[in-house]
Amino acid sequence: MAQMTMIQAITDAMRTELKNDENVLVFGEDVGQNGGVFRATEGLQKEFGEDRVFDTPLAESGIGGMAIGLALTGFRPVPEVQFFGFVYEVMDAISGQMARLRYRSGGSFHAPITVRSPFGGGVKTPELHADSLEGLMAQQPGLKVVIPSNPYDAKGLLISAIRDNDPVIFLEHMKLYRSFRQEVPEEEYTIEIGKAEVKREGTDITIVTYGAMVQASLKAAEELEKDGISAEVIDLRTVSPLDIDTIIGSVEKTNRAIVVQEAQKQAGIAANVVAEINDRAILSLEAPVLRVTAPDTVFAFSAAEDVWLPDHTDIIEKATQVVKF
Repeated sequence: MAQMTMIQAITDAMRTELKNDENVLVFGEDVGQNGGVFRATEGLQKEFGEDRVFDTPLAESGIGGMAIGLALTGFRPVPEVQFFGFVYEVMDAISGQMARLRYRSGGSFHAPITVRSPFGGGVKTPELHADSLEGLMAQQPGLKVVIPSNPYDAKGLLISAIRDNDPVIFLEHMKLYRSFRQEVPEEEYTIEIGKAEVKREGTDITIVTYGAMVQASLKAAEELEKDGISAEVIDLRTVSPLDIDTIIGSVEKTNRAIVVQEAQKQAGIAANVVAEINDRAILSLEAPVLRVTAPDTVFAFSAAEDVWLPDHTDIIEKATQVVKF
């Protein structure tokens, strides 16, 4: 196995599927010769040609419309939205069209489209680049929303997404792109969409999280262990559909839970996870389920970003509060 960063694993996944299926097409703003803003598509145009990996105009609405048309004619489009804060420009194509296509056509057509996009804070991007908008996507039936937290998962989940016959929103946290390396098989493999993973076993409290907050939660769990608190950390990996069985199974074991997300409290998917726990496991709980989130304001400018974003100390504080309830 090779040691890969998450960006390298994502590139490798696209290369794998471009080789496997001639109907896979990769396109977006600057993804061709430049290899994308973060070089996620670096070298792919040279390897597979301009007909399969190509640049588009700076028009997200056009990218979305073209993806739908290509999907209807037998292709498997992998369009990139350069930053997910720009998704508003393509919302009609995603929520109004892709998500409804199978239902609208009575199963005659489907939308095998994987919309890739970077998001997330901690890297001091300009305004509108770092917003966590996964909650908007998760609230739209017909879409699968995947957020990997590490290189191994990123490759396996992206291959699964590209092979899926329905639309997948594949969100890549910018802070994770090159922050660490992990052993990743060079051959192809898949990870099932909709399946969470227990990243750390524990007995006293369940921490449910995803994306960059997985690393923060694991760091918090290590610190909590020093204080005699055993925390179980669940990486959702897919935020829609949720792996309810894994969440509830853990909560029934630990009897306590917190949900951690980078998005604002009123955004993201934490509120839905809390509701599911209350609906299905209320009699197992020995304390309220609390949330660790960003404040309910627009994303802070870079000078205040470190203060605004939740971190491992916030997780430790909330977990301790729940355990001592």
